[in-house]
Amino acid sequence: MAIVFTHLRSFHAVAEHRGFTAAAQALHISQPTVTTQVKELEERYGVELLVRRGRRVELTETGAALFDISRRIMSLNEEAEELMLSSGRLTTGQLRLAAVGPFHATEMVARFLAKYPSIKVNMLLGNSDQTLQRILDLDSDVAILAHVVDDPRVYSVPFSTHEVVVFVNAEHPWYGRESVGIAELEGQSLILRETGSTTRRAFERAAGKAGIEIKPLLEIGSREGVWKAVERGLGIGVVADFEFVAHPRLTTIHIEDAEIHTEYRLACLQERRHSPKIEAFMQTVLTP
Repeated sequence: MAIVFTHLRSFHAVAEHRGFTAAAQALHISQPTVTTQVKELEERYGVELLVRRGRRVELTETGAALFDISRRIMSLNEEAEELMLSSGRLTTGQLRLAAVGPFHATEMVARFLAKYPSIKVNMLLGNSDQTLQRILDLDSDVAILAHVVDDPRVYSVPFSTHEVVVFVNAEHPWYGRESVGIAELEGQSLILRETGSTTRRAFERAAGKAGIEIKPLLEIGSREGVWKAVERGLGIGVVADFEFVAHPRLTTIHIEDAEIHTEYRLACLQERRHSPKIEAFMQTVLTP
């Protein structure tokens, strides 16, 4: 016996919005209808999907597993509707983009919108771990990552490769130097991104290979925070070279004896790589 789609849609809305009232509002139907459909779904299969706690609900183990499936179904349903409405010409719909930084992302979005101006683009920024998780969770359609993904669920293609450098402010003793050895960074006051950052991961991997112990003075969860800390003279920052924006009080320094790079890639779920809007985005931004 097949699950009735309307029942699954009501369950998905309740799980997504964590409440029957919010789900009804999102679906533009009455709350009793949502409640009845979810109850019928539970009774039909003899399972408990939701635990009611006042006005909010929590997912049971079965409910959480079903929610993982329903997210994919609803995403594909939305994609099918977009395709039919646009007759394959991508004249409507939304592309959700997750990216590790705004630098490549804004250029890609500009190129895509120049070709598909009617598509709405939503962009979420985060570190590499957060960005990867967003496509796995179907919160985003396409991701711009800064590392190779070893996951059979993910399809990715290379976009560009960049050198990792350090940077200091004008009062730092290294200001004016063109390069430093990686051993010189041991014991220095380093200002690094959080653990999920690909730039930090590449830097720490190179340091470990060289037998250098890295102990950051500060860990900051944003590029802007790292820049401000370095500008104030708190320490040495680490950045991919293309992300460095010219500043009168900051300068980059090449690490002369270590090959440290980040490889930027476009990624999506394997099962969605032939989605019209995902294919259109990748073809647009990868075409010279």
